[in-house]
Amino acid sequence: MKIREIDTDEGLREAFPVLQQLRSHLDYDQFEELYEQMVAEGYHLFAGYEDGDPVAVAGVTISTNFYLGRHAYVYDLVTDENHRSQGFGTQLLEHVHDWAREQDCEAVELESGHWRDDAHRFYTERMGYEKYCHSFKYELD
Repeated sequence: MKIREIDTDEGLREAFPVLQQLRSHLDYDQFEELYEQMVAEGYHLFAGYEDGDPVAVAGVTISTNFYLGRHAYVYDLVTDENHRSQGFGTQLLEHVHDWAREQDCEAVELESGHWRDDAHRFYTERMGYEKYCHSFKYELD
């Protein structure tokens, strides 16, 4: 699999159908509008390609806080449903780890919906992540 950072309109159009499998509430116009805002805030979108087609996508930012120091935060990680369990997610997340090291990060952090048991097994058993906290949200009016 070849991995590259997405930074062109063509790349966004190619990667969106894969990302939409995780973020099914988005249409392309919403995606494009939010993507522009997110890039301005430091968002990076990576895609893994097999035979010229995107098969996995990861969206990452760099942040600093008191409990992790400088770290990469994975907002989005999805492998195309027709290509799962073939190692593409592993390769892409390892690429994110390497990229984070190059950015002088101390850790990589991500969240996963509590109902996503298969993803949790992937993160903990295959990728060596630890469950260390719960995430909460409060909806504003």
